[in-house]
Amino acid sequence: MATISDVAARAGVSTATVSRALNGKSTVDPELASRVRAAAKELGYRPNGLARNLRRQETAVLALIISDVENPFFTAIARGVEDTAQAGGFQVVLCNSDENADKERRYVEVALSERAAGVIVSPSGLPGSLDPLFDSGTPVVAVDRRMPDRSCDMVLVHSRLAARQATEHLIEQGYQRIACLTGPEGVPTADDRAAGYRDALVGTGRREVLRRAEYRAPGAQVAASELLGGPERPDALLVGNSAMAVGVLGAMRAHGLRAGIDLGLVSFDDAPWTTLLEPQLSVVAQPAYQIGVQATRLLLARIADPGRLPSTVTLDARLIARGSSSRSPGSP
Repeated sequence: MATISDVAARAGVSTATVSRALNGKSTVDPELASRVRAAAKELGYRPNGLARNLRRQETAVLALIISDVENPFFTAIARGVEDTAQAGGFQVVLCNSDENADKERRYVEVALSERAAGVIVSPSGLPGSLDPLFDSGTPVVAVDRRMPDRSCDMVLVHSRLAARQATEHLIEQGYQRIACLTGPEGVPTADDRAAGYRDALVGTGRREVLRRAEYRAPGAQVAASELLGGPERPDALLVGNSAMAVGVLGAMRAHGLRAGIDLGLVSFDDAPWTTLLEPQLSVVAQPAYQIGVQATRLLLARIADPGRLPSTVTLDARLIARGSSSRSPGSP
């Protein structure tokens, strides 16, 4: 797909000149304007939201507000957003909300003050925190989590189904006391993973053991230590994301437990380090990069056509079973 930069290079002019020429501005020399239009036709370039933004005195910048920049899942989403935005002639400003509604609200104010053309956000879940974006008419796409109180474009993952499949895998391996450690109550992905875990236990005679913590290592380590040090220690554990898995591995080490031998382990998100463990960590791999790509495509379509109906893209996750969830010979 040709970009405004490609047209500028072909015509030998700046991108600003391309924008003015394609918008029919009288300040552009007729010969230059003709050259720009010819280059656009040769390349099959179709003006996207950039020209519309310039007329409305907006910038060719998209804001990306994610929950945790240290989480490889969100890092991969950001890469997908940037690659797709760059191809469409837009730049991306990355904002890290830290699962904090106040920080999220401040970044919303920054996006508005800087006249961002659109916003991609992983919502904190606090009702009303994103209202200024919608009230201003700024195009918004929610990723990973459903928007709690507004209708907008969204890119989600079949998180509940994936959690069910991961738990069913542990059941098939013969684990009896399967626990789930997921994120805070009220966070859609955390609730979906808890629901999928429960779905898999129905009719199996197994007791539900559900714990919640922050989607980060320290809280997960505390929660996992309580589980693993209790009188009825689980023999398998489904973990809400890779950051929590780091905390779980720390708790396991403190209790002298080995994955795949003393404890079956499956975690959401296929972080780069998961195959460096021994045994390798079984994971629910989410298409994070593709989430970013799809979200940006939806946002650019929304910028180009504000009146289109909201749409939701829901992607599949994939269970990758490795040694940490396979019962080893001699395991209890």
